[in-house]
Amino acid sequence: MSEFSYTDDLLRTLFGDVKTIALVGASPRGETRASWRVMRYLQNEGYKVYPVNPDALGQEIHGEKVYASVTDLPEKVDMVDIFRLPWKVAPVVDEAIALGVPYIWMQLKVINEEAAAKAEAAGATVIMDRCPAIELPRLQAAA
Repeated sequence: MSEFSYTDDLLRTLFGDVKTIALVGASPRGETRASWRVMRYLQNEGYKVYPVNPDALGQEIHGEKVYASVTDLPEKVDMVDIFRLPWKVAPVVDEAIALGVPYIWMQLKVINEEAAAKAEAAGATVIMDRCPAIELPRLQAAA
């Protein structure tokens, strides 16, 4: 169990506010990759998801063009969902802060307290060590 605690009300607000998501670390390698499955789940829930992975440029994931960075996206997103190693999170968070992204989500086991504090100081809401593909269905089942 994670040491980070987020209220269901906060998560419900987030899921209600968010319409567009940059999924950083999106993998084109198929079902064996958590990012691939989470992206598909979020799309199926009605979110517009932009895959971000500089190593997969020129490819598509779930019908969406892959972008090199959050700053390359065609529109400002509501949330950045990060599938990166914890020590690679800071540059992604810096991009999100510069763009004024209101929600930053770090996936399970992606914990970078320094980057989270910086994002929160800039006014973003940060979720760490959670997965939206776990939290959203849990909230839906409880409703």
